[in-house]
Amino acid sequence: MMSIYYAQRTQLTLFDQQAAKPLPLLEQPHTPTAINSEFCSELALSGQPRQCLALLGPMLKALSEQQEQRWLTLVSPPVELTRQWLKGTGLNTERTLIIYPKGLQSSQELVCQVLGLGRSHTVVSWLNLVAPAARQRLAEAAQQGNAQSINIAQSW
Repeated sequence: MMSIYYAQRTQLTLFDQQAAKPLPLLEQPHTPTAINSEFCSELALSGQPRQCLALLGPMLKALSEQQEQRWLTLVSPPVELTRQWLKGTGLNTERTLIIYPKGLQSSQELVCQVLGLGRSHTVVSWLNLVAPAARQRLAEAAQQGNAQSINIAQSW
């Protein structure tokens, strides 16, 4: 059985921020530490790997086909997301980067670095559930690079 959990209410902005604007949340006081969720989304998947991959395939394909001159970047994808599997989904491999941290660099640090550079329209990461402070850093880096951060928390 596969379960999908949405960590934020702005999931509609995953694919096309222009076409689907999220509904405003209830009035909340603005604080300087508030997380700008316009740039960050989190998707939690659990179930059989095959089922989760069946869900991820079309999502990644759609992201790779955006009419942007920037990259779709996958940071530290699970071993099940092989280049052969990605090609099989119809993903545009000419507009997609797959990168891994080097040395002592963490995946989270790499995601923040890639987001901040602004050379990717979307950075998809597999960081499991992200703490609020880490999500804030991701949101700031995404805003700086005018990019979308999508974190996939998985338990397969």
